[in-house]
Amino acid sequence: MEFISDDLLQYCENHTSEEDLLLQKITRETQLKVLKPRMLSGQLQGKMLELFTKMINPKIALEVGTYTGYSAICIARGLSKSCKLITMDINDELETMVRGFFDESGLADQIDYRLGNALDLLPEVEGPIDMAFIDADKINNEKYYELILEKMNPGGIIMADNVLWSGKVLTEEGKKIDKDTQAILDFNSKITQDPRVENVLLPIRDGIMMARKL
Repeated sequence: MEFISDDLLQYCENHTSEEDLLLQKITRETQLKVLKPRMLSGQLQGKMLELFTKMINPKIALEVGTYTGYSAICIARGLSKSCKLITMDINDELETMVRGFFDESGLADQIDYRLGNALDLLPEVEGPIDMAFIDADKINNEKYYELILEKMNPGGIIMADNVLWSGKVLTEEGKKIDKDTQAILDFNSKITQDPRVENVLLPIRDGIMMARKL
């Protein structure tokens, strides 16, 4: 999922604000106890999300795909005191762990953690939304995007993770494309051609598509 050398990545991390003890704990506990720990946002992406949140200053931020709560805490740390993050995930087996991390962060009052299928939960969200981060199953990226965009303020920002898909988006002619890769290819094309937004694809970690509603 990284597209630069280990040494260069380490240099970037050494020149990025350090993870505090809680984020280090989340990383450690995720690696020890949870399947697919590579899904964790990590230091660079986490700090980027925090800083973007501070710059955007959303009243309501939204996250699709809580996982173990690392990115949610980073986003919540960027919020003003009166603002909130709605984060949703389908995996209720992680609930106790995640809520524990939220409590430790001191930000639980600003984090509205919802469990269930995001396609069912998103229509229930009361907008307007100012910022959203999509990091869930890739097959439904376009559906999540549409449900979020209709509730978003003009000028609002949507970010979608894993849009480079470990480099699989660079397809070879004649090579079979799996359904997840095809979904990401379709999603990237949709955003680039969508007249309702302006966008940039950032080669950070596994790729982040950022779109601003016009």
